[in-house]
Amino acid sequence: MEGKEEDVRLGANKFPERQPIGTAAQIQDDGKDYKEPPPAPLFEPSELTSWSFYRAGIAEFVATFLFLYITVLTVMGVVQSKTKCTTVGIQGIAWAFGGMIFALVYCTAGISGGHINPAVTFGLFLARKLSLTRALFYIVMQCLGAICGAGVVKGFEKTTYMSNNGGANFVQPGYTKGDGLGAEIVGTFVLVYTVFSATDAKRSARDSHVPILAPLPIGFAVFLVHLATIPITGTGINPARSLGAAIIFNRDRGWDDHWIFWVGPFIGAALAALYHQVVIRAIPFKSK
Repeated sequence: MEGKEEDVRLGANKFPERQPIGTAAQIQDDGKDYKEPPPAPLFEPSELTSWSFYRAGIAEFVATFLFLYITVLTVMGVVQSKTKCTTVGIQGIAWAFGGMIFALVYCTAGISGGHINPAVTFGLFLARKLSLTRALFYIVMQCLGAICGAGVVKGFEKTTYMSNNGGANFVQPGYTKGDGLGAEIVGTFVLVYTVFSATDAKRSARDSHVPILAPLPIGFAVFLVHLATIPITGTGINPARSLGAAIIFNRDRGWDDHWIFWVGPFIGAALAALYHQVVIRAIPFKSK
């Protein structure tokens, strides 16, 4: 029984679960105010026998399900209205996406890290914040949750869902595929860079309130990126969100540009991880 309690108390890669997004900051005995969490191993077979591993995956599934449910319903309410004045408009859509990320990261950070986005998971994996085993499991659960969330919306909006593109992402008229790819790269960079900065181990150690406030800048980053890029791509920056909507909509328009919403976010996440680790933290160049 004691072993099970210890397993629940320790989260991904034996980092304390109360630390958001897989980071852990601790006070050292040598007088320094923090130490870097140890890099996660590439493979962690023991995770597969840990309840916390599966609990984290379930949390990612449920969070992504709720994310798609609320956000795609909001999109449907805006696009099916004859005039935007009678709806929340583009600003409301942006607030729905950013607000849900804020709420869901707050709720799940202590269980799974609150990724809710394969691009975030990928960036943190590149920075060695979680193992490949956990990263792949998270991405699968996020995609399944997104598909289910979009499916429930379609069940509610039977008469208008298909005619209103089902909340699927595609490059809007007047923009090229290059424009869409660039928007997704930069937008995801902003999001993942914010995730790294908001959950930085050094900052968490020096400012005890940071782990509590971390979901706020992350949600706000999502809100701002949506304001900027909804007119270009409808804003993906989350491959699970784009995949779930595309599968349930299942029309050529939803699949024609779909590659952009995987390639762009993954490139943006990789660049953000590289920038944070090499430039901001200069970790590869620190003396041992």
